[in-house]
Amino acid sequence: MKNLRDLTYGIVGLGIMGGSIAKAIRQNILSQHGATGKIYACNRSTACLNQALSEGVADKIFTSTEYHKLLPECDVVYVCLYPHATLDFLKENREYFKKGAVVTDISGVKGIFEKQLPQILRDDVDFIIGHPMAGGEKEGYAHSTEKMFLNRNYILCPIPQNKEENLEMMRNFIYEIGFTRITETTCENHDYKIGFTSQLCHVIACSLVDSARDEKITAFGGGSFEDLTRIAMINAPLWTELFISNKEKLVEHIEYFESVVDSFKTAIKNEDSKKLTELMEESREKRLKMGSIRTKAE
Repeated sequence: MKNLRDLTYGIVGLGIMGGSIAKAIRQNILSQHGATGKIYACNRSTACLNQALSEGVADKIFTSTEYHKLLPECDVVYVCLYPHATLDFLKENREYFKKGAVVTDISGVKGIFEKQLPQILRDDVDFIIGHPMAGGEKEGYAHSTEKMFLNRNYILCPIPQNKEENLEMMRNFIYEIGFTRITETTCENHDYKIGFTSQLCHVIACSLVDSARDEKITAFGGGSFEDLTRIAMINAPLWTELFISNKEKLVEHIEYFESVVDSFKTAIKNEDSKKLTELMEESREKRLKMGSIRTKAE
């Protein structure tokens, strides 16, 4: 199996996630005694590249017109772009990847990759579909940190084309940069579950903020509104793409959520104390059970 300390890592897209991955590699893998690996970074704008170079995070930097120079050098390529931009990147640069390279992504939807990868990548390049469950409200390299992934969950979606040795290398890498749990599942199951735990939550948070008819309402806040709406400070173009790419599953979740909210509304409207208490007790018990679940996804 490949030694993580001796690999050349290519980071395509040096925003908050790409920057955090680069910093975590530098801090947790390449700072080890005897490490000979390198980090090469590529980005459309150059300000963050120069910053990464000056900070010692990147060993070499490339612009987005220099993929043909970057990719032949990289053993592992992390594509930190929006989902469809990732697919376009793979299509347009398939000839430049190093033979035997492992390529992976950070996208919040996976079905589109499973469908299109077989027609895109060469047989001698192994694309491992993954989703680091981490991030932040603020964007850009300036907000990246090597601590981003500590004690977080990483989702892997192995496909038949993946080589077991590369999957094992990826698992080791994930733990090395700070993650403490890996969930392995199918792309279909990923999109269904993430549609609920992430995308629906962002829809609810944005809807709650949009429903406020008084922008000074937070003067009466005690923490509940703030906790529920933190994620409404959203990267709108990215989440628009995620919502639409997963629209069937997300709309299903929204419709069921609407039915549950309607049950609460009806009970309140009818002053049905028994039903209302029953609904809240059920939700409390369910949430307590959810908190203890740390098992492999089905």
